[in-house]
Amino acid sequence: MKNNYYKLIFLFALSTLTFSCSNDDDNTTETPIEKLTEHKYLRIFLSDEKTTALTLVNPLEATTSSFDAKFAKSALYTTESGRYAGIIHRANNTVETFDSGFESHGDHVDVDGIPKFGALVGQSVTPTHFKSKIGELLTFNDGDGTLSVGKESEINTAGAKFKLINAGLLAHHGAMASFTNGTYAITQKDNSVTGTLPEKVKIIDAIGKTLFEATVATKGIHGNATDGTYAVFGSASGVLVVESSGKQKLITLPEDFGTAWFGTILETKAKGKFIGYTAAKGAYAIDVVNGTIKPILQSTNIIQCKVSYNATKLGILLNTGEFKLFNLTSLQVEKEGKAIGQTASDAPSKPQMQLTERFAYITSPTTGELWQLDLATMAIVKKIKVSATPYAITILGFENSKSH
Repeated sequence: MKNNYYKLIFLFALSTLTFSCSNDDDNTTETPIEKLTEHKYLRIFLSDEKTTALTLVNPLEATTSSFDAKFAKSALYTTESGRYAGIIHRANNTVETFDSGFESHGDHVDVDGIPKFGALVGQSVTPTHFKSKIGELLTFNDGDGTLSVGKESEINTAGAKFKLINAGLLAHHGAMASFTNGTYAITQKDNSVTGTLPEKVKIIDAIGKTLFEATVATKGIHGNATDGTYAVFGSASGVLVVESSGKQKLITLPEDFGTAWFGTILETKAKGKFIGYTAAKGAYAIDVVNGTIKPILQSTNIIQCKVSYNATKLGILLNTGEFKLFNLTSLQVEKEGKAIGQTASDAPSKPQMQLTERFAYITSPTTGELWQLDLATMAIVKKIKVSATPYAITILGFENSKSH
C-alpha cells in the first residue's frame, strides 16, 4: 500500500513538471513592459494660438480645466519651484502668473488651493525672454532694455507687481541669467553688429549697478541658460561663458559649423553642462568646465529639442515623426521610434513638446489635441482634446504621487 502511495506522488510530480515545462515552451514572448501612469501631482499647461484659451491637463485622469488669459498666443514658462507658470504676452506688454495649487514638501505634495491666476502681474515694454531662479521670475524687456523681477513668494499677494531694473541699456532683443549670489548677467548692445542682437554681457546687481563690465565681444548673442554658477550664451563667435566673478571666455564652435551657431541653450541637472541646439546642425553637449562641445544628434530635421522635467534626459522630435530619447550622462540613445506622422517643413503650425520622466507630451495643432507618448513603449497612449489650435506647452507640478 505504501509503495503505491509513493508511486502516485511521483507520477503527480512528474505530470506537474511536464505541464509546467510545456507552458514555458508555449510562452516564448518577452515579459510585457509594466504599464506606467503619470504622477498624480503633475499637470500639462497649454495656450492657444488664436484664442485666449488656456488648458490645464491632468494626464493621469485625462481630464482638463479651462481658463482664459488676457490675450491669445501667450508663451508659457514654469517657475523654478515647479508650482507656478509665467504667462508672457510679448505683443501686449503684459505678464500674467498662474498657480497650480500644488506645494512640494520633498517626499510628498500638498494641495494648497485650486488652480488659478496669480495676483502678481507685470507691465513692461515687450517682455520676451523669461527665466526663473533664486525664487524669482525674470523677463528681459526688448522694448527698452530693462529687466522685470517678481518673486514667487508674492504670486498670490494682492496688488503684487514686478519690479523694474534699469541698467542703462539700449533697447535690443536680449537675455539675462541669475547667479546664486543674487547678481545678474545681462546682454548689452553697442551697435558694433548690425541688427537687433546684442554683442556683450555684463554683470549687474539688483538695482542695476554694473559690477563687472564685459570683457568679451561677440558677433551676436541669442539664447542662454544658467546653473547659478555659470551663465552660458549662444553666440556667433562661439559659446560665451560668464561667471559671477566677472570672468568670461568663449568656447570654440565645431569646425564644420561654418556660419551656424547655437541660438538655443538648455540647462541640465549636471553642474557646468548644457545643451546647445541649432536647426542648422543639431543638438550638442556643452561642458563649460572642460571647454568641450560634443554632438548628441547631428540633424537638420529636428522640430523639437527639449530637456526632460527632471533635466536628466533629452527628447528630440524629427520632421519624420521619429522620436529619440537620450541619456544626458552617457549621451546615448535610450529609446527611439516612430511617434507621430510626418510634419511638413513649411507647416504653418508645428507640434510642440515637453518631457516628463515617463512620457513625452506632443501637441497636435491640426486636431486640437495633446498626445501622450509612453517612453517605455514608444506608443501614443492618450489623445486629450485641449483647444482648437494648441500653441505653447509647459509642465507644472511635481513628479510625485504621494500626499501628506
